[in-house]
Amino acid sequence: MRIAVIGSGYVGLVAGTCFADSGNDVVCVDIDERKIDMLKRGEIPIYEPGLSELVEKNVREQRLTFSTDLKKSVAPAQVVFIAVGTPEGESGEADLQYVIAAAREIGRAITQYTVIVDKSTVPVGTADKVRAAIAGETKHPFDVVSNPEFLKEGAAIDDFLKPDRVVIGADTDKARDVMGELYAPFVRTEHPIIYMDTRSAELTKYAANAMLATRISFMNDIAAVCDKVGADVDQVRKGMGADKRIGYPFLFPGVGYGGSCFPKDVKALVTTAREYGIEFDLLRAVERTNEKQKKLLVNKALKHFGGSVDGKTFAVWGLAFKPKTDDMREAPSIEIIEGLTGKGAKVKAFDPVATDTARRALKDRCQYVERPYDALEGVDALFVVTEWNEFRNVDFDRMMTLMKQPVIFDGRNIYSPAKLREAGFTYYGIGRP
Repeated sequence: MRIAVIGSGYVGLVAGTCFADSGNDVVCVDIDERKIDMLKRGEIPIYEPGLSELVEKNVREQRLTFSTDLKKSVAPAQVVFIAVGTPEGESGEADLQYVIAAAREIGRAITQYTVIVDKSTVPVGTADKVRAAIAGETKHPFDVVSNPEFLKEGAAIDDFLKPDRVVIGADTDKARDVMGELYAPFVRTEHPIIYMDTRSAELTKYAANAMLATRISFMNDIAAVCDKVGADVDQVRKGMGADKRIGYPFLFPGVGYGGSCFPKDVKALVTTAREYGIEFDLLRAVERTNEKQKKLLVNKALKHFGGSVDGKTFAVWGLAFKPKTDDMREAPSIEIIEGLTGKGAKVKAFDPVATDTARRALKDRCQYVERPYDALEGVDALFVVTEWNEFRNVDFDRMMTLMKQPVIFDGRNIYSPAKLREAGFTYYGIGRP
């Protein structure tokens, strides 16, 4: 098929590249000339394992191209994906201005029957708005489909090529057939394509992310109880997860969730519910727990150091909101570093891939180093914020010689408290005695 993807950010670039890899002719469109120029030079503007190689392969085989010309790109396309940003609005709602603007341009550009697909995360009723915006610009036949993405940053290529499920919200058999043919190569292992109406598909994405965010905040509240009663949250997690009705995914306590999806999607679902007269108290509590959790390590440090960290120097390992990405959006590290430096401390930080994006988010609030051990010299404590694999098996003897005070605040519970205490460290985890 001939496909145009409007928006070459995280979702658009991954989707476009994977569709090209299954044999389609794909053009990724963006209004950002600098980004398109980078892509044409083979430079990938985001860090995602495997993406660079897949882009290079499909560009070389002339199935994947990049353009700033929406009209020229859309005119021959059979399927057009809208994958532009939906930033958080003033009241927590998703801002649809870029989606609607793209829809109008698509309406002016189509020349034949076209399936227009909402790939961006959008609130219930967006397909109706997109349909109206396109209909106001064209007499050509078209269908609007909702096809939410379920990509985990750091594993997006695998998630797209081998999905758990594909959700397609379509209101006509013709649109369903087109989308079924497009996704057929990705569901050969019997993982389902789930067809539904557009509104149900739109809500499915928010409901899924809200459920995962709820599991995280629930475990963080359980960890807080563990701290008070002297229980070990890791043992509690194992006992809970063995129940097949619960399972283990997303039962790990930590310093809170971040990224481009969970914080924004939880707020958007709360706002949508409120518009229909429903107060989603559960999700509001999820948000409150998450905000509180991002402050937890700083509060533990204040308690350990007698109420003040003024003049202290700290190391931070991990800046991205999760491993295998350079995404700093809503990253807990931002609040932790701002909390420490705002109280007079200095911070030396290391992340394997997120230093450049961290500089844009944190500016000069901390010193950035090139190797993890470079951050440790002379520090009063180490904060482990992102669970990168290279932090798991480290040289504790070397760390002991470098640090001024052997104190570790483990925001991801990646170390054994007993082992660290035996090595002479003062250890603080999340919900661990």
